[in-house]
Order: sequence, then structure tokens, then C-alpha cells
Amino acid sequence: MIDLIIENGTVVTHNSSRKIDIAIKNGKICKLGKLKNQKSKERIDATELHIMPGAFDTQVHFREPGNTKKEDLRTGSLAAVAGGITSVFDMPNNKPSITTKKLFMTKLKRAEKRMHCNFAFYFGAEKNNINEIKKIEKVRGCCGVKVFVGSSTGTLLVSNHEDIRKIMRSTKKMISFHSEDEDLLNQRKKYIKRGKPLSHKDWRNVDTALLSTRKLINSANRTKKNIHVLHITTEEEIKLLRKNRKYVSFEVTPQHLTLSAPSCYNKLGTFAQMNPPIREKKHLNYLRKTLKAGKIDIIGSDHAPHLKEEKKKIYPNSPSGMPGVQTLLPILLNEVANKFISIHEVVKLTSYNPMKIFKIKNKGLIKIGYDADLTIIDLNKRKKVLNKDMQTKCGWSPFHGTSLQGWPVGTIINGEKVYWKNKINKKVFGKPIHFS
Repeated sequence: MIDLIIENGTVVTHNSSRKIDIAIKNGKICKLGKLKNQKSKERIDATELHIMPGAFDTQVHFREPGNTKKEDLRTGSLAAVAGGITSVFDMPNNKPSITTKKLFMTKLKRAEKRMHCNFAFYFGAEKNNINEIKKIEKVRGCCGVKVFVGSSTGTLLVSNHEDIRKIMRSTKKMISFHSEDEDLLNQRKKYIKRGKPLSHKDWRNVDTALLSTRKLINSANRTKKNIHVLHITTEEEIKLLRKNRKYVSFEVTPQHLTLSAPSCYNKLGTFAQMNPPIREKKHLNYLRKTLKAGKIDIIGSDHAPHLKEEKKKIYPNSPSGMPGVQTLLPILLNEVANKFISIHEVVKLTSYNPMKIFKIKNKGLIKIGYDADLTIIDLNKRKKVLNKDMQTKCGWSPFHGTSLQGWPVGTIINGEKVYWKNKINKKVFGKPIHFS
């Protein structure tokens, strides 16, 4: 007996669309094709809906342990599944930072039977914790090592590139980078203007990002190590990265693809503050041009929630970061509705490329034997992003009031409906992700 059949929908992958049914048994895809006469315990009628491989958000900060008043693993995962995200990679800049195997295993334990999506965690790199990095090499649920080259939220920092190359040589895991040059950030603090959030982009200017990314590419080429650079924001970095593809992949956030200075700072004030910052229209336009050309590897939200009262503090006492896991897919699907990108490109950016780049096992494809992680979307559904609909603990979105077309309507995790028809089944829990 089949557990679940999803019928009458259009199955979309990174390179195809076809009208077929999907049968699921024991959390796996077991049959594909016309399954009208196949008996099943449950059926979903997906007429006029599209089914894509479960979407990843490869960059979230769910704030646990240490800052659970802003978010925790449970509430962050509720926001994820409400946004059609089936799997997340969570960052290590917690309190304490996740820099030992013991702390890592404790965090994994916290996620069990609490997170409603599948999960993997980054391990935090420090100058002197290479022995600990080696210990997590084969731990299920570890997506890679995170290095903050420039200081951001939390205390993690490795700014010396000799130390960075030692880390590169120490592990087979993917290493992902927050790329801003610490020395230059410190030198440029004179550009911070109290009460002027727009000065954030002048302090953390293009050079702070470009210098760091150039050094990272050189270190990757020297060590022959595959690395991943997070939240790229500048035209100059994109041009540099596109010439240096051998060992380097990169991602961009939805906010850097849709917001620009000065307008977003005029409208949102400190709520637009993040690291690296939202930049001028020139950079927005070039990032969008790169998106249209299909040359961005991954879109990750950098979901970094802070409470409204924290964000309302006078700049620069206001914290950097904004939520985004629940709106990542709707923003990309709106680009499909506007015929700017294809639905296949959305699949590439959110499931196929993450699977390839991070060597994720049994996910990212709609294929017999693969995990039944599926995102069901209605490309015609139009509604506004509203703060009251956000599942995140912080309760706000920088996109509040924005009307978008194309929304996730169902999230299937390991063959179970965790989100369907605006309701979350809180009895469904995710599992740690396997990597090759």
C-alpha cells in the first residue's frame, strides 16, 4: 500500500516540466507516472499546481542556543515550512559559538523532535580549533564549516589569511565565508554616522567586500579547496567570481536582489541594516542581470531575526540582520510571474545547485528512491506579505505590504504533509541531512 499520491500536478525540476503523479512510501518517492488506479492511503489533488524538489535555505540564523528571544530552532523551522522550505542550513554564531564537537552534538540534540523541517548545522571556525573541525568531518547533520572573515553578529572571527588557508587544508567539508575585510572595516569606522543608517553602506563599502573576496579566491586557488562565498552584494565581486569558477561557488540573498540604497533606508531605516549592506542601484541591477543570465549558484535568505525593539535602537546601536526564510520562495516565484526567470531556474537556485555544491544525499531531485521532500506551489496565487502572517518570533518582514504572485501552498517532508492549506502540522518533524 502506498502512503501518499500527489496527482494531477505539474512536476518541475531544474531542466523539465511534466504532468505526472508522485507516489510516496516510507518517506521515499517510490513511483512516478500516471497513478490513477494505484491504491493509496491518502491523495493530494494538485490540479493547476506545480511540484518542485524540496527547497533549501542554505543560510539561516535560528539563534539557538543563546538568543532564543529573537528566534529558536522550532519557530525558525515553522517559518521555513510556511515558506515552502523543506531543509535549512543554520549558522554557528550562537551563544556560545558552535566551535567544539560537544557543542555541535548538543545543538543537534536540541533540534530532534522540535524542528519541523530537515536541518543541518554549520560548524564555527576559530583560529585554533582545527582539531575540533576534524572531529565533525563525518557527523550527519553537519553541512560545512563557517568562517567569518569580517566581524558581524557574534564573536566568531578568523581574519588572517594564513590561518584561513590552514583551515582550508584541514577539512574535506565545504567551507563557507562571510566575506568582509576586518582591517578595512576597522579603518573605515570613521564613516559611521550616528542616527544615519544609510552610512552603514559607506562604512562597509564595496572595497571591504571586494578585497576580502579577492583574497579568498587566491587562497582557494593556492590550496585547491572548494569554498562557498555567502551573500555577495557587489558588481565587482560578481565579475571577479565569474572569472574564478574552479574552486569557488557563491550565493546572493533575495533582499540584495530586490532592495537598494537610498530608498530602502529611507523607507525602513535600521530595519534595512544588514551585513554586508544593501547597496546602490548599480549593484542591484548587476545582481539582477546575473540572476537573469543564470549565473548565480544559490539564493539563501540569510534569515537573521531581531526583535522590533532592538531594531528601533539608534544606529549604530541597532543590530544588523533581517528575517527572510518565509519569503525567499515567494520573492523568487514573483520573478517567475514577471517572466524575469523560469521556474526551472528557481529549482536550480534552491534545490539542484545546493544538492550538487554541498553533496547532499537523496535530496534535490524528484527521483525514485529519493527522500520525499517536495514543495507544492501555486504560480497564480497573489497576496501581500504581512507581518501578522510571519511565523518567525521577531514578527516582521522587510517586505511587509509587498504584493507577490506565486506562493508555496504545500510542504512535504519525508513524505509527510507538514504545511498544507495554510495550516502547519506540528506533529511532523524533520531529520538531520546526510552529506557525501
